[in-house]
Amino acid sequence: MISYFRLMREDIAAVLERDPAARSWLEVVLLYSGLHALWWYRIHHYLWKHHWFFVARALSQFARWLTGIEIHPGASIGRRVFVDHGMGVVIGETAEVGDDVTLYQGVTLGGTSLNKGKRHPTLGNAVVVGGGASALGRWCCVMCPLIRPWLAYQDISSSATASGW
Repeated sequence: MISYFRLMREDIAAVLERDPAARSWLEVVLLYSGLHALWWYRIHHYLWKHHWFFVARALSQFARWLTGIEIHPGASIGRRVFVDHGMGVVIGETAEVGDDVTLYQGVTLGGTSLNKGKRHPTLGNAVVVGGGASALGRWCCVMCPLIRPWLAYQDISSSATASGW
């Protein structure tokens, strides 16, 4: 199991690597709301996995109020995820986000079904999702192993909207 502090160091390094505007680790730690939202999420996710559902949801709403980024504690988020200019980002309960993913402002990983099962999209590793993009439902092309290598080098443009296939 990777320690929380090691994950925090990886997150800081990911921001410094992917954001040319980041000048120092201190600036990143103190001023990047996307980073703060991910750190809060990891605490909420731990509580969620240990069946502290109400506490996890309450704290996630507090983090949303602080950061402007809504991440459901039931979502599955990989390592070194970078949320740049994250205001308005929404990640739903059954969404899965791979490692080394970059999300820009206003991205929605939302559901389209009232079913209790998997209803949010899955993003593979090394995916970039442009500002304002909405991925709704189970986004099959991102999960397909034949498409994933191609998608790893493509930007999902801000006008892209995928609805549950």
